[in-house]
Amino acid sequence: MAFISGVNMNFSRYMNDEYEKLFRRMNPPRVVIDNESCENATVIRVDSANKHGILLEVVQILTDLNLTITKAYISSDGGWFMDVFNVTDHDGKKVTDEAILEYIRKSLGPESCFMSSMRSVGVTQTMEHTAVELLGSDRPGLLSEVSAVLTNLKCNIVNAEVWTHNTRAAAVMHVTDEETGSAITDPQRLSLIKELLCNVLGGGNKIRGSSSVVTKEVNHTERRLHQMMFADRDYERVDEEEEDVEEKSRPKVTVVNWSDNDYSVVTIQCKDRAKLLFDIVFTLTDMQYVVFHASIDSKGPDAYQEYYIKHIDGSPVKSDAERQRVIQCLEAAIKRRVSEGLKLELCATDRVGLLSDVTRIIRENSLTVTRAEVTTKGGKAVNTFYVGGASGCPVESKTIESIRQAIGNTILKVKGKPEELKPAPQDSPTRFLFGGLFKSRSLANFGMVKSYS
Repeated sequence: MAFISGVNMNFSRYMNDEYEKLFRRMNPPRVVIDNESCENATVIRVDSANKHGILLEVVQILTDLNLTITKAYISSDGGWFMDVFNVTDHDGKKVTDEAILEYIRKSLGPESCFMSSMRSVGVTQTMEHTAVELLGSDRPGLLSEVSAVLTNLKCNIVNAEVWTHNTRAAAVMHVTDEETGSAITDPQRLSLIKELLCNVLGGGNKIRGSSSVVTKEVNHTERRLHQMMFADRDYERVDEEEEDVEEKSRPKVTVVNWSDNDYSVVTIQCKDRAKLLFDIVFTLTDMQYVVFHASIDSKGPDAYQEYYIKHIDGSPVKSDAERQRVIQCLEAAIKRRVSEGLKLELCATDRVGLLSDVTRIIRENSLTVTRAEVTTKGGKAVNTFYVGGASGCPVESKTIESIRQAIGNTILKVKGKPEELKPAPQDSPTRFLFGGLFKSRSLANFGMVKSYS
């Protein structure tokens, strides 16, 4: 009887899958892009057959194009998904680049395959690099130590993203072999990389664990960072004194049950920022909640978002403990990407050891990196660092000037406070330091790292 029951369940699941595929073929997704009806934004309307996670897929496609979603109206009750987004480009203007508009049509429209599992968020991709995932306790100089170790092991960091939150740090780095410029495949070398990075990560607070993973599999970096920090339970508040200090800056998140319709209503009020909608939708989706209706609005510097959700099993939030967990996880998802303090932007010719050099200079000037983005394209490296003073102290102007002198004013831009910062003169000696620091390929000239061989 158990065998017959199992067969019936498998057959039923098969028929449901086939019905779902047929329904999608008969109702292909449709996308309409409107640049006329709204004065200051491009309106994108998406209609398609509904499935769990489709909202996240659509939001990720728009977010990966560096579009800002200023408003959105979402409805996915029943078997149909309907969504309207108001978006702008990175300059806050309508999207008029025909290449981007055509990409949106192909990615979301009837010709797309985003309904297929091959386009699901976080899909493994084949790339010419090795992915390194790091998780551990945050501390000053950690990024400098990690990048120095990788450089000493003849690894070139071509892309990286680093987040810190609630005393924890997570990073996803894409590295290549210094000599070949391709992915690292030697098992012994990969094992050594993992071992030495674990030693670095273990040098901080050992109350909580650390980990280092080296893999050929590459997921969507930002989704992976969220998953790593969520699994590390960075949403748990451990310091009551720090909690009181951060109370004013904490996002306002509420969760209440709408008993008449068996929904839980999540409302979020916080400072608006890039990729806010992605971070929230991803967190809800990854926690196995379904968004049935939502309204998103940004007015000036603030964002207001409202979601009508149910758990994937069809139930609203069942207990106060679950409600608190949803609130804490959403707060953490919002704050992981928040970067206060100074923003340092560096654009230079890429070379092995560049990240190690720059982060060493930042560390030697007693600044801490709270978030970092490293990209390499066409032989150019574009690095962005969000930095703060030691123990939360303000960054002094003389510290920034010292970093400028060491790195070079022509390739380093500083955004944020202190506002009294003045650009260095054109005949500054930094132009000569640039030649010595950023064109040199010998780490021994700087006495940067010890040998791990």
